[in-house]
Amino acid sequence: MSVGIINKQIEERASLQKNFLKTANMLFGKDWNELTKEELYQTLVRTVRQYISENWIMTNKYYEENQCKEVYYFSIEFLLGRLLNTNLINLDMKEICKEALKDLNIDITELFKQEPDAGLGNGGLGRLAACFIDSLASLGLPGHGCTIRYQYGLFEQKIIDNQQVEIPDNWLKNGFAWEYRKADKEVDVHFGGNAYMAQQEDGSLKLVHEGYNTVAAVPYDVPIVGYHNNVVNTLRLWNAEVPQDFASLSGTREQLQERLRQSYRVQAITSCLYPEDSSYEGKMLRLTQEYFFVSAGVQSIVRHYKRRKGDLKDFAKKIAIHINDTHPAMAIPELMRVLIDQEGMDWDTAWDITKNTVAYTNHTIMPEALETWPIDMFKNLVPRIYMIVEEINARFLDEVRAKYPNDEDRVRRVSIIQDGVVHMARLSVVGSHSVNGVAKIHSDILKAHTMRDFDEIYPGKFNNKTNGITHRRWLIAANPELSDLLDEAISDKWRKDPSRLIDLLDYKDDKSFLDKLAEVKKQHKIYLAGHIKRRSGFTIDPNSLYDIQVKRIHSYKRQIMNILHVMHIYNLIKANPSIKSEMLPRTYMFAGKAAPGYHIAKETIRLINNVANIVNNDKDVNDCLHVIFLENYGVTLAEKLFPAADVSEQISLAGKEASGTSNMKFMMNGAITLGTLDGANVEIRDAVGEENCVIFGLKAEEVMEYYKNGLYSAWTEYNTNPAVHNVVDELLTGPFVGNGDFHDLHNYLFNSNDEYFVFKDFNSYIDAHVKIRDKYLDRYGWLKSSLINIAHSGIFSSDRTISEYAKDIWNVKPINLLK
Repeated sequence: MSVGIINKQIEERASLQKNFLKTANMLFGKDWNELTKEELYQTLVRTVRQYISENWIMTNKYYEENQCKEVYYFSIEFLLGRLLNTNLINLDMKEICKEALKDLNIDITELFKQEPDAGLGNGGLGRLAACFIDSLASLGLPGHGCTIRYQYGLFEQKIIDNQQVEIPDNWLKNGFAWEYRKADKEVDVHFGGNAYMAQQEDGSLKLVHEGYNTVAAVPYDVPIVGYHNNVVNTLRLWNAEVPQDFASLSGTREQLQERLRQSYRVQAITSCLYPEDSSYEGKMLRLTQEYFFVSAGVQSIVRHYKRRKGDLKDFAKKIAIHINDTHPAMAIPELMRVLIDQEGMDWDTAWDITKNTVAYTNHTIMPEALETWPIDMFKNLVPRIYMIVEEINARFLDEVRAKYPNDEDRVRRVSIIQDGVVHMARLSVVGSHSVNGVAKIHSDILKAHTMRDFDEIYPGKFNNKTNGITHRRWLIAANPELSDLLDEAISDKWRKDPSRLIDLLDYKDDKSFLDKLAEVKKQHKIYLAGHIKRRSGFTIDPNSLYDIQVKRIHSYKRQIMNILHVMHIYNLIKANPSIKSEMLPRTYMFAGKAAPGYHIAKETIRLINNVANIVNNDKDVNDCLHVIFLENYGVTLAEKLFPAADVSEQISLAGKEASGTSNMKFMMNGAITLGTLDGANVEIRDAVGEENCVIFGLKAEEVMEYYKNGLYSAWTEYNTNPAVHNVVDELLTGPFVGNGDFHDLHNYLFNSNDEYFVFKDFNSYIDAHVKIRDKYLDRYGWLKSSLINIAHSGIFSSDRTISEYAKDIWNVKPINLLK
């Protein structure tokens, strides 16, 4: 390193340190060495924000001056995780910042721990959205996020008496250090009232919408920092507030009380992510949330576009709106409302603009899981939007009847308003110019089954965009030791271009390099074991194989099959202790949250913890078998789990998972996939080869055939399969019952006729674990497979996915701010 570079780094470190100290004085009015860790964290964020702001202003100015087409990604959730570490990495400031603070005897890693996980998301949908906006910025693409500023996240999960207990996730108790309140960009959102068309004296019709309630939508903007490119995009969070003119303290006692009640109702809109919807009120709140952020976002986009003096007829040439699943589907009628009611456009012009602006990503193969809303609820909450949806549907059905005369069955199957409900997926397909699935098998099933009618009506509209993950968080930030090892082997070019990870294949037979790879994995396994010991007091063996399943707890993801298999292994050892000599020491880890109202998922968590208590305290087995459920799964915990994993459990029933992204994160960190041919597992298998993963179970077409012919019988499988019979019986009696039996799980499996084919795939799953054992015993064979998985993981980068969206759907071009 030259003297000039060294001197520059010293100057930058001194400058950053000076800014840090000045910011500490300004924020807290006391000397820096009197600050708490939380105050030091807040100071560091405010210091870093100064560097971000310059680029943020420059980026927005460039977009405006060059009339760039911009993408707005609407998602009900964005699971960001902590931002300080990744922002410093993307700014190329982490090392300088670390050294500047070290001079003050401040450990930067302690400050990272002060940041809460932003409670803006729950699972794969939200994490995908977060990866996507990271890639948009890092690729220099003009693209922003739009969502709700939830006061409380989904919930904080505690395990008490082996059961999930939900407590409020008050993630905003110390504020959100990365957000900027933009009160001047407030918009009004209207709910309820009466909407109708009134005839004027000249015979024309005019919309009347009266008696509505107004909610103020106030944006809070979060900068999204691109990787080493000076680009900063925006994630806009909408907060529901009482309108200024409503907040007056004047009036009668009754008026003041009504204002107070209204204030509570307004605050409830953005109070929590996914309100429990088993009641009418809960459903209404969810629907309110969906329209609130969609209306606010669309109005804001149109206003911003007009301020740039853009001709609204060119709107679709300069604006792309992407709806992530159906939660933001009302963006379609809302844009129509704005264009027709506020901008005076005729229907045909507005519809042409809307369809060419909006694109839709589907995340659901299962027809029963597609979002619908009761007509009465929808109409009462958003009467004008319902009128527009009725008109969209009427015109669409006229087209269908013209194309398929005398086919009223098809008309019924595709109608947006049908059987007393509004079908949001159908609205999304009809009102967009592109519909994509998120893995090849998912997209194929959509076209061949779930959305077959629509694919025939709109040939060419459906396409595939396999999901991806940002390697900047899930490799560079989460696994710096592996990242450094990759730099040593193939240079650091992969950091900018993850497809270059394929160069790692040159080392697949290099035992010296494979030993280094093994050492990195061992470090992370030891670190995770230490974390678990500190959090729970439980000791696990870092020399054991870490077999990990982390995802939302749901029957189709089949955590129940995983834990039934653990029970099966336990029974084998208890019956014949000598078989331990043939076994690998193995630690099974589970993590994930169950929806508060999802009883079967919560019972699955209780079963896992009951089994863990028995297994971990039984001296006959606990030298070779451990089970642990890690509570409150989120991004920060995930960053510890993925680098330490040996086996990635991806065991959903084939044909049920749209894509999955935990499979990609595990793969990128060198874990071996044990999975069905479902979602992106298929493409992982195709990339790495069958010899570098372990595949089991029914194929999607076999599952569909069983559903179609109705010949599957859970009772037959139970009665003819001793392995299934034994563990299922133990749900009612046996060592794992503990604090109450698992009658509900037992009944569910039979009453649903084992709807996700746990019994059918069980023997194949047992065999798959034997294959895992055999592969792991071949040390260099296992490490070679691990390396091959890492090398091929570049194709599952969200940079690749977003590049495809930009080229094939949005038609947006990257900018260059490094000139």
